[in-house]
Formats: sequence, C-alpha cells, structure tokens
Amino acid sequence: MPLNAFKWKHFVGEIILQTVRWYLKYPLSYRNLKEMMAERGIKVDHTTIMRWVHQYSPEIEKRIRRHLRPTNDSWRVDETYIKVKGKWKYFYRAVNSDGDTIDFMLSSKRDRTAAKRFFKKALSSNHSQIPRVITVDKNPAYPLAIDELKNEKNLFKNIEIRQTRYLNNIIEQDHLSIKRIIVPMLGFQFFHSASKTLKGIEAMNMVKQRQVNNLNYSFFNEVKYINQLFGIIL
Repeated sequence: MPLNAFKWKHFVGEIILQTVRWYLKYPLSYRNLKEMMAERGIKVDHTTIMRWVHQYSPEIEKRIRRHLRPTNDSWRVDETYIKVKGKWKYFYRAVNSDGDTIDFMLSSKRDRTAAKRFFKKALSSNHSQIPRVITVDKNPAYPLAIDELKNEKNLFKNIEIRQTRYLNNIIEQDHLSIKRIIVPMLGFQFFHSASKTLKGIEAMNMVKQRQVNNLNYSFFNEVKYINQLFGIIL
C-alpha cells in the first residue's frame, strides 16, 4: 500500500479509519455504520464501507504487528468455527498463558496440513517466541503436525505437548471476544474477504489487550495510535 493510503479516495483518511475501526471493534453491521455516519452528516453507502474494511483491515494488522511486545513461551492453540458462504470453516488461533494473541489463520480444512501451516505461520511472527510448551485439545492433527515440525528442525525436540482441555480454557474464552464482533455480520460471503476482515478484528483486539509496545491504552490513545499508523496527526 502506498505511503498515502487514502489517495484518490472521496473521503478523508480520518473518516475511513474511524468507520473501519468501529466495524472491527464493535458488533455492528455495514448498514448500522451507514446510519451512524448519516447521523454525523456523512453520506456513505454500506457497500463502500465494506470495500474499506476489506482494503484496510489487512493493512491495519500489518502495521500493528510491528509494534507488538513479545509473547511468552507457553502456547495455547485451538480452532473455532467461522461460517463462510453458508459453510463452516476453521479459524486457528494461538494465545499465550497471559491471553496475548500469538497468531491466527482461517482454513477451509481441519487436518494435519492445516495445523502445520498454522504453526509455521505462528513461529514466523515477529513478536512470538519459540514455545517451551504447547497446549492443545484432543484434535489428533496437532501432535502429528508438531512432530513433523520437530523432524524438520522448526521446533526443538524437547518441546512439551499437552493435550489437556481445561488448560485451554483461556483461549476458548478468548474466542468469544472475536465471535462477539462476528455475530452481527451473519456470516461471510467469500473466504478471502473473511480472512481480510478477521485480520482487522484480531488486530483491534490485540490493541485492546494492551499488546502494543509503549501504548498507554485508553480509547482516545487507541484512536490516536491507529491514525498515526497511517500518518494522520490529530
């Protein structure tokens, strides 16, 4: 995305970012946002808001990742269900023992290959550490994927795998913070747009969880921070 991320847009960057940020942070529909903006005297169609969300969600996530503080080495991994075009897909997520988000990935399948791809993605995150222990549920794909990564020397041989459901309560509770935002969306129509939107939702959740370095979190500081990511000084 170019330095001026809002070039050729019919609205100023502050308005675009505010609308996208609201959609990613609160349980709202596109039509809800259309009405809310109309109350402020801003006439924008719900399909325009949808295009903004699809365009800027991945960019918000990309820019936020540069500022995340390191997570600890105790991973909790689980997947939850996301409906795309009327069919359930699998949203892999990992948090650490403090509840900080490590990584996430939308997948059309729930198998060893998908689990392995997710672990490789999480290991490549700049703010993640090589895990000392990985806690998963009874999904048999996880140990198989971890064993392959150990054999390929992407993970240390002495990493402990714990298949204990109650220890994963922290991530199962964390799923709810994402699901709460998704419910008013009534499912996604396309896999790629779902993946883009989920990136933005997770990014805003990481900000709210105080994972951003040197950000004294408050609502107003969050607004200022997101705008500054795009070169907007309020």
